Amino acid sequence: MSIGRTDIADFSYFLAIARHGSFRRAALELGVSPSALSHSLRGLETRLGVRLLNRTNRSVTLTAAGEELRDAIAEPFSRIDQARDALNRFRDTPMGRIRLNVASDAAILLLAPVMPVFMDRYPDVEVDIVASNRLVDVVGSGFDAGIRYGGTVPEDMIAQRLSGDIRWMVAGAPAYFERFGMPEEPASLKDHRCLGVRLGDDRIYRWEFEGPDGEFDIAVPSMVTVDDSRSMLTMALGGGGLMFGPEPVLRPHLADGSLKAALDSWATTGPGFQIYYPSRRQLPTGLRLLINLIRELDPLGC
Repeated sequence: MSIGRTDIADFSYFLAIARHGSFRRAALELGVSPSALSHSLRGLETRLGVRLLNRTNRSVTLTAAGEELRDAIAEPFSRIDQARDALNRFRDTPMGRIRLNVASDAAILLLAPVMPVFMDRYPDVEVDIVASNRLVDVVGSGFDAGIRYGGTVPEDMIAQRLSGDIRWMVAGAPAYFERFGMPEEPASLKDHRCLGVRLGDDRIYRWEFEGPDGEFDIAVPSMVTVDDSRSMLTMALGGGGLMFGPEPVLRPHLADGSLKAALDSWATTGPGFQIYYPSRRQLPTGLRLLINLIRELDPLGC
């Protein structure tokens, strides 16, 4: 059986569904509707004469035939993507699409300041950003790269620093300190209302400090636990409790007095943001240009 243009398009759709295990998420990556994907896969299965997917209301899994097809065509399609991206060096204006999975803080602190400049310089490069603190398999989920704090980057990835180290602080609203007082040392936090931090792997974060004997961490009492700095910041500004967060997020509110630092002499410093991607994948031109621009503009000033 000869392979036509329709088959090639449907193969790419099939690979996206296989990566995500979901028509909805694959459709988001490809910029098409889930119904269009479903129609495409039904047509492909009809032409091939085999069922490629097991579909239920809750999940999409590959049949044995689907697994064999995925293994056979994944590498050739990857090489096609690499070859297409390599052609950018012959163009006056780079083009293409990059997908990033980034920590929420990175979206605000690193990407938001540089994207207006990036769009002006490279109008033909489309950037799809998913901001989430939940750790995901960037390769299996169809992303070109991820951006996380350095201490959370998977060890099997190539990583590049995008910022210097970041200072982590405790802060609260003046109204909070008027009501509950200022903690004198980290151990005093047991008597305060603290906003808990849920990490991307569902662990509850132990607040970290540095004292005369070195670094240490403590579990703090938390009536409320969230996984996003913006939510914590809103609660802290309203006097709802003490938050533990990166100094760049807190800086403007410390400057205007809407937040006050606590335990400042105990503050610690941790690894800054890193971008990471699989070693076996050629770096897309658009991603390389974005990395260079972040370093050029240095939005965190470090």
